[in-house]
Amino acid sequence: MKVILKNIGKKYEGREEFTLRNIDLEIDDREFCVILGPSGCGKTTLLRMIAGLNSITEGDLMFDDRRVNTVPPKDRDIAMVFQSYALYPHMTVYDNMAFSLAMRKESRKLIDERVREAAELLQIENNLYAKPADISGGQRQRVALGRAIVRKPKVFLMDEPLSNLDAKLREHMRVELVRIHKQLGTTTIYVTHDQTEAMTMANKIILLDKGKVQQVGTPDEFYNKPVNIFVARFIGSPTMNILEGEYKNGRFVSNNNTIKLTPSEEDRESLSAFEGKRISMGIRPERFVSDDTYEDIFNAKVDVIEMLGKEKTIFAKLEDGTDLVISVPGHHEFTEGESHSFGFDKSAIHFFDSETGIRINP
Repeated sequence: MKVILKNIGKKYEGREEFTLRNIDLEIDDREFCVILGPSGCGKTTLLRMIAGLNSITEGDLMFDDRRVNTVPPKDRDIAMVFQSYALYPHMTVYDNMAFSLAMRKESRKLIDERVREAAELLQIENNLYAKPADISGGQRQRVALGRAIVRKPKVFLMDEPLSNLDAKLREHMRVELVRIHKQLGTTTIYVTHDQTEAMTMANKIILLDKGKVQQVGTPDEFYNKPVNIFVARFIGSPTMNILEGEYKNGRFVSNNNTIKLTPSEEDRESLSAFEGKRISMGIRPERFVSDDTYEDIFNAKVDVIEMLGKEKTIFAKLEDGTDLVISVPGHHEFTEGESHSFGFDKSAIHFFDSETGIRINP
């Protein structure tokens, strides 16, 4: 089912400011869409509006061609998976999964077929008669998913469902959720503050900040073509390096003249309107080069080295004290306290208008 939001806004009673406003989105049928953003940006409010748990102040919410602003949650053909799992502790796994169907007075035969089908999909067939307290956190998460799956909804809504799991289990469940999504072929809308979940699971990401959409696109577009400085800094770990400076005589010159860079020919065309103006230059940590044969090289002192196995993260300082984060392969040799020459992969440079924060280059 396609979900369309037309100029959606939400304002809570007694507040002057809108929590969300001017939200225009299209989530296609069978898409895995992740709503991403920092705490308090409005992502859970938006999900609850789609679910019918929060009212809509302005705009239209469409499920395919049907306006559902005032349709009760039970009539929207959706299923929601909560962060807390919300399982009944006194019921078995089977009864938890069957509960919504039993409330709808479905036949015992249908309930049994649906529960066992979902249990097989989720690989919890051997836990159907256990209580939630007797199974692991990952299995409890699967039960919560199973309870949603048995309803065979048109849209799955998930509110940070992996946040209570440990790191290893989260990694495993990310893969499982994508697998289940592909098998079910259902539209999934997933809320998280974790960029790793968004980048690894989504076909489409919607990034919110302060109640406004910052960017909509694929994980690749977010990483390689961030539309503004907020997106550039939010996506990627370690975060993108942002250097402030000015565009002078066809070159980027950083504050205190510590870095001077001649952009690529394509970027120079976009930057021509910014001659003599303040701009910001962004570069991902892995897009520095440690080969002094490149032009526009600079020196930086290695301050701290984090060894991560396949790669090293170098925290370095320029001569004026500006911090840089540089990622290199784990087998490259660097020593803390030494100065090294670095250059730039010019095909991976991002330029932003310092005043507006908006991306300049294509």
